[in-house]
Amino acid sequence: MVGQSTGSGSVHEGILRRQSARESAARTYARALPIVPVRARGLTIEGADGRRYLDCLSGAGTLALGHNHPVVLEAIRNVLDSGAPLHVLDLATPVKDAFITELFRTLPPGLADRARVQFCGPAGTDAVEAAFKLVRSATGRTGMLAFTGAYHGMTAGALEASGHAFDVRVTRLPYPQDYRCPFGVGGAHGAELAARWTESVLDDPKSGVPRPAGMILEPVQGEGGVIPAPDTWMRRIREITAARSIPLIADEVQTGVGRTGAFWAVEHSGVTPDVMVLSKAIGGSLPLALVVYRDDLDVWEPGAHAGTFRGNQLAMAAGTATLAYVRENRLAERAAELGTRMLSQLHSLADEFPCVGDVRGRGLMMGVEVVDPEAEAGAEGEPGVEGEGEGEGCVGGTSAGGRGGLRSGSDSSDSADGRAGASPTALDRSDRAVGRADALTAVRSPRPASPELAAAVQRECLRRGLIVELGGRHSSVVRLLPPLTITDEQAAAVLDRLADAVAAVARGHTRPDEPHPTHPSRRRAGARAERAG
Repeated sequence: MVGQSTGSGSVHEGILRRQSARESAARTYARALPIVPVRARGLTIEGADGRRYLDCLSGAGTLALGHNHPVVLEAIRNVLDSGAPLHVLDLATPVKDAFITELFRTLPPGLADRARVQFCGPAGTDAVEAAFKLVRSATGRTGMLAFTGAYHGMTAGALEASGHAFDVRVTRLPYPQDYRCPFGVGGAHGAELAARWTESVLDDPKSGVPRPAGMILEPVQGEGGVIPAPDTWMRRIREITAARSIPLIADEVQTGVGRTGAFWAVEHSGVTPDVMVLSKAIGGSLPLALVVYRDDLDVWEPGAHAGTFRGNQLAMAAGTATLAYVRENRLAERAAELGTRMLSQLHSLADEFPCVGDVRGRGLMMGVEVVDPEAEAGAEGEPGVEGEGEGEGCVGGTSAGGRGGLRSGSDSSDSADGRAGASPTALDRSDRAVGRADALTAVRSPRPASPELAAAVQRECLRRGLIVELGGRHSSVVRLLPPLTITDEQAAAVLDRLADAVAAVARGHTRPDEPHPTHPSRRRAGARAERAG
């Protein structure tokens, strides 16, 4: 890290002071991350105070290629130098045509050959609103189905479908997870129970839920705590909705463009949704949002949905460059491979530190849930039963339980004895019953989430030059969203700094003025990462 000079420090402090005095109380990231970025490249940000940081926030997942990637900058410069109009409403342009062509190259099989695209306002929440309006127009129905823990945006309709809504006009369904399973069982059985609950709500004439206009889900819940949906559950949900003519909306705002180890997260399960909501990375760091949907849903009249800034030419050019770079350089496959290695190393934190309750994720979308190490397991209330404000869970083959959790596959078997070829003797059945009981106890008894310790880990990360986000029901999940271009050397530095931060919090050494005793190998890793950035 670069040392802080008196002059740069005064500029840094002055900007932060004016921000606090003049900006809205609704600001969020600026509170937990009191930095003033002035330069950035790839994974690295340099602040006005002269310090350098490894950025694992990536614009909340927007920066698939990191900051100021050369292909993105070149695409933007080419449009600026060409004299092309920058604002065109929804008129056809060569820039838009190139973007849609590249987008269609990447869409899941079964959707690209019959897709329609609607550009809308520049944020993901605008695309969610458009998707709701679309399926309501197409079906003539009004209700929506969403899932506990969901996050779909901050406008009125998107908030109604999100997990922290208060004025609820959307039916909530259980989202499967292991660590804090809503049914107290976890694994494949918990996912099956979640699917059966969905079927029951839809088929029971006395459930109080009329046939809905659509269902929206995230293939990996991000703000909900980094919870990947099991692939078998995703396929069941697709079957359930298709059989009842309910359009399935996949919110790929944060999971898309290679983030989870597939170009689109729905591809892990082989599911083809009826509607996809896209934003963040598709704009190549600039504001862009759109809805992609089956052509038979395209019943809108001209002008039924619009948006003044739906024709952002610079964002389309940057998005085309980003989509093509991710596709041509196989960055989704790279995210899958590197993410698996990083998660494997993160699991050691759960083994070493009682304050790490769970580690989970998919690709380069990872989360570490921080818990109260001194509280008794299940102390949050009824063990394993998800209630108001219940903490995050983990799912599947891409997750692993730490203290009070289970390591299991997303399509895992209910069998607990693990002996291949064992005959189903009475003893085997007894062993399996005991194994299931032990597993049930483990899943049903996680320790309470600890937002205070999670915030302390985030602060310690920042002191070490690492930017991370907090998420989850109680803001107790430390989230890693590095760019898909992160190198092995940079990944090692990120993990070292995070491990140092967790260790400092576990020791109780979190005073802002305390020099941290970093192991020499970790200092070398950090230095290598800064040179690479």
